[in-house]
Amino acid sequence: MPTEMISWSEKTRESGQTIGLVPTMGYFHEGHLCLMRQAAERSDRVVVSLFVNPIQFCQGEDLHRYPRDFDRDRKLAEQEGVDLLFAPAVEEMYLPGAATRVLVAGISDRLCGKSRPGHFEGVTTVVAKLFNLIRPHCAVFGQKDFQQLALIRKMTRDLNWNIEIIGHPIVREADGLAMSSRNSYLSGEERRSALYLSQAINHARKSVGRGLTDPVVLMEELQDLAGSFPGVAVEYINFVDRENLEDVGVVVPGTILALAAKVGRTRLIDNALIFENC
Repeated sequence: MPTEMISWSEKTRESGQTIGLVPTMGYFHEGHLCLMRQAAERSDRVVVSLFVNPIQFCQGEDLHRYPRDFDRDRKLAEQEGVDLLFAPAVEEMYLPGAATRVLVAGISDRLCGKSRPGHFEGVTTVVAKLFNLIRPHCAVFGQKDFQQLALIRKMTRDLNWNIEIIGHPIVREADGLAMSSRNSYLSGEERRSALYLSQAINHARKSVGRGLTDPVVLMEELQDLAGSFPGVAVEYINFVDRENLEDVGVVVPGTILALAAKVGRTRLIDNALIFENC
């Protein structure tokens, strides 16, 4: 499969056509489909990778129960006009004895990296492999995984890859919940409690609009707000600079609010620029 992928990519490039890549772990929802549409707008041919990457799951996480439905995903990709669905086996992506990893130091240690050691090393390694196999001209990632997007951008710059990294705005349900394959884990009550994340963003924006810019006080407010949502256990609330993801001392234009929380057994993330038009 990887050798066939390389051959397809070489022929496509030789024909003068551009390739857009959408890396995914499958179980598509409208957010994924939006990424595919943006890739189609920015390139001649679209490749969607579908690979549940084992090395980005930490011990005790949901690798084996991560939702999968290949036939459904294939049909949805076809409906979007995707040119190629690249779904390699684990043993094809990681040959016996494979020991090489790609690490982006610094950014990987913050936010989600604190509680998921090795996760981002797994992400950057698999994305590097996909870039090498598919050789895209551009790649589209969702901004819901804002830390991941920052890491991929830095890796691409640091390794001198001539690939445009495109961030697509978060796609939300009508009630504000950020779309995620893991939302399928939620019970009805948990689904309602999961609205804490988007409502925390709205609360922070309102507080900042009233002149409150101290991140410590804002974090206390958002921690207190979590108590109104049964079953929510906040993992982190951070106000960070959107370029380097370092904590800020004052909330200013360019500040990102990043959140992670467990709702029941399901870990969810969300983020937003506090000043929407910046």
